[in-house]
Amino acid sequence: MREEKKQIFKWKGLEVSWHKEGESDHHDLSTVLVHGFGANKDHWRKNQKVISKITPSYSIDLIGFGGSSQPPSRLNGEKKTKNNFYYNFENWSEQISDFSRLIVKKPVLLIGNSIGGVISLRAAQLLGENCKGVILINCAQRLMDDKQLINQTYLQKSIRPMLKILTRQRWLSRRLFKNAANQYFIKKVLKKAYPSGKNIDQELINLLYYPSQRLGAAEAFHGFINIFNDYLAPELMKKLKIPVHMIWGENDPWEPVNEAIQWSNSISCIKSLEVISKAGHCPHDEAPDKVNPILEKLIQEAT
Repeated sequence: MREEKKQIFKWKGLEVSWHKEGESDHHDLSTVLVHGFGANKDHWRKNQKVISKITPSYSIDLIGFGGSSQPPSRLNGEKKTKNNFYYNFENWSEQISDFSRLIVKKPVLLIGNSIGGVISLRAAQLLGENCKGVILINCAQRLMDDKQLINQTYLQKSIRPMLKILTRQRWLSRRLFKNAANQYFIKKVLKKAYPSGKNIDQELINLLYYPSQRLGAAEAFHGFINIFNDYLAPELMKKLKIPVHMIWGENDPWEPVNEAIQWSNSISCIKSLEVISKAGHCPHDEAPDKVNPILEKLIQEAT
């Protein structure tokens, strides 16, 4: 784990933890790194220092994760209070766009993994001309969204109403989270997410485990599993004019590479797709030796 002075961005009464590598004085562009669900800014530890040699790089903990605030979740239809937070893609995207405007204060290239990809696409829309491009790394396809039901089986469609009732039960989500927030289960998930088996070590397990032991960690999980109607990556990309590049682990167990190929062939803003052989859902961490040169090339092209 990298040693760092804790840096905090005060945002809407919440604390956002972030980390910077590289100097800003002589650069007109910075990268902002957006992690996926259950991860945090340290998931970029094998990439950030490398790419910061080209231009300054910022990694950030989304609300609910890492060292950022973990407020009580507010579900759709529930009353807003001064303490709760609606964990959804719009709010996370506003977090990234506000951070870029108020902390980075320069045009940005957004790089997102998994749900961080969807968040980056929406944040790019919010930033307008202050975002110069997006790099998606195994972007979440969000198959549980209601808009995806048209592609689901009759059984999946029929159980959706009951599923929504169950996921709203906080006692159930807390129990599910408690069962998952242990080192044994995390290692089991990592073996699936990193199919080559590379770079699964105690440092990575600790990186994911320790934030899950914080008092409010279950709230982000409760909010996330209740997101059934939100942004989908293809819808966002069809409205973008800036370049989008994709990097994809070919053996991702959750986000099939065939979908990325389809996006690449049908969405005009997508300028490239690089498939990382034998890698899974997080190729930037599983195979940084293959991903970092691609990131360096794309960042150099954007500067």
